[in-house]
Amino acid sequence: MLRFVRAAACAALGLLSAGVAAVEPIRIGVTGPFTGGSSPMGVAMRDGIRLAAREINDAGGILGRPVQLLERDDEARPERGAQIAQELINHEKIVAGLGIVNTGVALASQRFYQQAHVPMITSVATGSIVTKQFLPPQYPDNYIFRVSAPDTLQAAMIVEEAVVRQRLRRLAIFHDSTNYGQLGREDLERALERHGIKAVTIERFNIRDVDMTPQLTRARAAGAEGILTYGLGPELAHMANGMVRLGWKVPMVGSWALAMSNFIDSAGPNAEGARMPQTFIQESDAPHRRKFVEKYRSTYGIDRLPVAPAAAQGYDSMLLLAAAIRQARSTDGTRLKDALESLKERVEGIVMVYDRPFSKTDHEAIDSTRPLVMGEIRNRQVVFAYDEDRKRDALSR
Repeated sequence: MLRFVRAAACAALGLLSAGVAAVEPIRIGVTGPFTGGSSPMGVAMRDGIRLAAREINDAGGILGRPVQLLERDDEARPERGAQIAQELINHEKIVAGLGIVNTGVALASQRFYQQAHVPMITSVATGSIVTKQFLPPQYPDNYIFRVSAPDTLQAAMIVEEAVVRQRLRRLAIFHDSTNYGQLGREDLERALERHGIKAVTIERFNIRDVDMTPQLTRARAAGAEGILTYGLGPELAHMANGMVRLGWKVPMVGSWALAMSNFIDSAGPNAEGARMPQTFIQESDAPHRRKFVEKYRSTYGIDRLPVAPAAAQGYDSMLLLAAAIRQARSTDGTRLKDALESLKERVEGIVMVYDRPFSKTDHEAIDSTRPLVMGEIRNRQVVFAYDEDRKRDALSR
């Protein structure tokens, strides 16, 4: 017990494992929303990164040096994200960044990583533009990488679920007013167009809105058979609860944020049946994934991961960065970028096995060749919506 308490305290403070403390650490920035409405994603991601960093340090570090995590709460605010990116790069002298949950924060802050030639591996933010801000010919080198599923992939899967599998034709789009919601709405519209469908209504809401009655009333009047969502947990819960108050219940299919614990807990039984694309589902039977879940649960004293994909993607982003440092035999930013683009080591992550996940022209680890699975909320847990996905997952690796 004493060992657990000491290890947890060290992780929380960003301190070093005892066996490698005398050597100059490798300083890595970890940023995300650790408070507020987006915090389930941020905390899950951060704690996944901590688990990977602890394992690395317990094994002797990287190139004989310990990993030191410098964690900062961006509060899901773009201006705060930009501020702490500069602080970490200019004052803390980090060699790389991990994290970022909100697309708006990514777009505001990652230019500082780009300018400083400091690689950033985005662990959670899914806006399709995230890795495309700094492309040739204007930028000969791009320092932004990603291990989460881009919204173009998610939107296509959301629409396929609603239109092909559930045979719904009259669909409403509900999205929040952030960059994430606006860009996701555009991706949904394009995906619907490919099926020859136009949304019967497009409804927008703001962060911290609690009454969705006007938007839901319009969607019902328009004859919507289902709702496609791009928003975050708290507002999605108000939407699900609002439908019940109106006596109107139609399927909800949306982005992976429907898996957030603050949606599931606040909506309660009204969340049942909601479906969303997932890179990783906690109920996985694959041995390596079960081991990760059990380690996460025992380390942090919880039963349900706040957002399982965020935890797994955070863990994997740390492993990928460690592999790049080993290959580059350096913490120089340009050499790390080059190593990520030509990674020779086969990294066995939780989401997948990463075999040359990036290239000079493609900084997305997850693409159409690496299919997502559809999750569904049942009994306040995210489970596999389809048995074939569960069976395929059990045989992974």
